[in-house]
Amino acid sequence: MTLELAAAFPATYAGARERFVAQARRAGREVESHVHPHARGADGEELAIDVVLIGSANAESLLVLTSGMHGVEGFAGSGCQLALMQDPSFADALACAASGVLFVHAVNPYGFSHLRRANEDNVDLNRNFRDFAAEPVANVAYAEVHPLVVPGTWPPPPENAQAIGAYLARYGMRQLQAAVSSGQAEFADGLFYAGLAPAWSNTVLRDVLARHGHARKRIGWIDLHTGLGAWGHGEKILNGPNDAALLARARRWYGDDVTSMYDDSSSSAVLTGASFNAAVQACPGVECTGLTLEFGTQPYREVFDALRAEQWLVNHPRTDDATRRAVKRRLRDAFYDERDSWKGMVYGQARTAVLQALRGLQNQRDSPI
Repeated sequence: MTLELAAAFPATYAGARERFVAQARRAGREVESHVHPHARGADGEELAIDVVLIGSANAESLLVLTSGMHGVEGFAGSGCQLALMQDPSFADALACAASGVLFVHAVNPYGFSHLRRANEDNVDLNRNFRDFAAEPVANVAYAEVHPLVVPGTWPPPPENAQAIGAYLARYGMRQLQAAVSSGQAEFADGLFYAGLAPAWSNTVLRDVLARHGHARKRIGWIDLHTGLGAWGHGEKILNGPNDAALLARARRWYGDDVTSMYDDSSSSAVLTGASFNAAVQACPGVECTGLTLEFGTQPYREVFDALRAEQWLVNHPRTDDATRRAVKRRLRDAFYDERDSWKGMVYGQARTAVLQALRGLQNQRDSPI
């Protein structure tokens, strides 16, 4: 089978889903589709989380590959998933590893289709996996900057830029990023909103993980993201609790350059309600080694302002079509680079990480530490 890398990366959610499902069926794989009960796509299309299991359903080990946790980031993740399905080296490695591989396509199909990072309820899914029986911890730092980062007009007036400049001069960009992106549950019209209940995608993902993973001994999970870090570079970020043994295992699998949000080595702030909690909840007692693979696109300030503009647009739905298109295009560009050189860098690193994960699962099975 010839790998046509450029063709694997989609132009729309609908096109991505069509290609993913078609490729799976050509390979004789069953497609498990979870159709959204009420939301529709940007062109009225059906929205779904599509799941395909490749390899053994009874193996002790399972590798989970998720795309589109943050909808608009799904272009890159879907492209990697589709390319892997056609890559002979992946098939060879899977056969040697004696593992199952679970492709979960478009965890946030609404955001993928509508060019949103958040879902249909403005919820950031990677902040939504928390214990909702407990009161959320107030994000005081976000409350302070919310009026600045989500202004009432766009472009924001000069005094808004001055106020943000004063904040940066006092605290620095890293503190602003942490205040904004760690997650918050007080402002439903704000950025990185965690929600007040499990989102639809949350419940579907936990169900998928429970059914396919609860009987395994070990799970590897690679969650594909874009938007942070240097252009085209895939930062390998630990996706799991703050555990020294877990970090050491991830570095054995993927290399010493695995970063952690807990020790300030990562471009990511410390998150609340992160996705790894889905595996903890759905597969208790199963050893899980999670990795977020984060591919850089544009400088952080450009990505940040694209998110601000898009949130303003959501809060002002009667905006004219020309402005709407410009804001949406800006957000798409902030999370997806259409150049073949970027796609090649992304897939090359994603493929390497997948092969490393399969080897790690195999080694963990043969010589558990």
